[in-house]
Amino acid sequence: MDWKPHAAALAARVTYPGSSWWVPVKETPRHLLVERWYRSTPKGWIVVDGPSDESAWAAAAYVDTTLVTRIGAVHADHARPYPPVIGHPTSSSTLPSLVLTMLEHGRLTPGVRLLDVATGSGYSAALACQRLGDDLVTTLDVDPYLTEAAAQRLDRIGRHPTVVTADAGGEELPGVFDRIVSMVSMPRIPASWLAALAPGGRLVTTLAGTGLIITADKTEDGGAAGRVEWDRGSFMTTRTGDDYPPALNDVFTTAHHTEGEVSVSPFPVLDVMQAWEVWSMLSLTAPGIEHRNGMSDDGSRMAWMLHPDGSWARAHTARGEHTTTVYQGGPRRLYDILEQIRWRWLEQGRLPVYGAQVTITPEGETTLSRDGWTATL
Repeated sequence: MDWKPHAAALAARVTYPGSSWWVPVKETPRHLLVERWYRSTPKGWIVVDGPSDESAWAAAAYVDTTLVTRIGAVHADHARPYPPVIGHPTSSSTLPSLVLTMLEHGRLTPGVRLLDVATGSGYSAALACQRLGDDLVTTLDVDPYLTEAAAQRLDRIGRHPTVVTADAGGEELPGVFDRIVSMVSMPRIPASWLAALAPGGRLVTTLAGTGLIITADKTEDGGAAGRVEWDRGSFMTTRTGDDYPPALNDVFTTAHHTEGEVSVSPFPVLDVMQAWEVWSMLSLTAPGIEHRNGMSDDGSRMAWMLHPDGSWARAHTARGEHTTTVYQGGPRRLYDILEQIRWRWLEQGRLPVYGAQVTITPEGETTLSRDGWTATL
C-alpha cells in the first residue's frame, strides 16, 4: 500500500503545517498498527481484515475515526469472520484528533519523559516516539496481548518505546515521568500517578463516565492542581480484567416492566450522553448510571436510567408531545437528579463542570470546583 498520501491527508484533517504533530501524523503508518478491527452491525460486531482489502484498510485507518479492536475478551486479531461477536468494546485505536488533543494538553516539550497510559494499538506511542524519541516514551496497558502485539507492530515501523504490562490504576508505575497522558478514562487520579510524577510534572486524563479532560501540574506538597479543559473527550473506562462488568440487564428488566412512582416532566426525553455538560455533571453527582435509549411501538421516544444499587427510571415522550411521563423505582430517584441538573442548565445557561478548577491531594482525592459548586471523587 502507498500509505503516505493517506497519512498526509489525515494530517491535513487533524493538525496543520508547522504544528509539532504535523510530521508525526504524516510519517506514522497507522494501518500497520491496526490490521484488523470490528464493524458494528445490527446482529453484532463483524471483524474486518485490512490486508485482504487494501482500499478498505486505507479508508478506515486514515480517517479521523475510532477503530474498535477488541470486543469483550476477543481481540479482532483472533476473531472469526462469522458469527458476529457480541459484547462491548474493550479496546480501540482512538480517533487521531482526540489522541492529538490529549498529547497537546500534555505539553510535550523536548526532553520530557512521557508515560502513555493505555497502549491500545500503539498509535499514540508511535506519535510520541516521533516527537520525543523512543528512549523518552513508556507505554503501558493492562492487557498482555495488547502490549505484545503493539510492541511487535511498533518495532515493525521502527518505533521502540518501553512497553509495560501493568494496571495503571492500582500498581506502582514503572519509573518517574515528566508527563503522564492517559488514553483511557480514570474514575479518579491514582496516588501512584502522583508518586511517579516528577516535580513540576503534568498529568492529563479524562474522567470515567464524563466528557471531561483534566490537566494538572504537580504541586510542592506532592499533589497537583489544574483545571477541567474546555475541550471534550471521552475514552473507554480503565478495567482490571478481560471485560467490563455485565450490563445491568436485571435492573433494565425491572425498569421496563414495573410501574413504579409516576410523575410528569415538562421536558422531552433527552439523550443524556449526547448532552455532554449534563451527562458529565450527572455522572459526577450520581456515578455509575447506565443510560439506554429507544423507541416504543407507537413511536414514543424512550430512555432508561439504571444503577447498580437497583435504582431505575423509565421515561417516554409521546409522539407529537413535549412533556415526558416518568416512572421511577429503587432506593434513589435518578430522574429527579437529572431534572435538577437540567433546570440549572436552563436557568443559568451553563453548568459549572467545564472550566472547573481541579485540586488533587497526594493521596489522589480529586476536587472540582466552580461558581460555588464542588464535587469530590
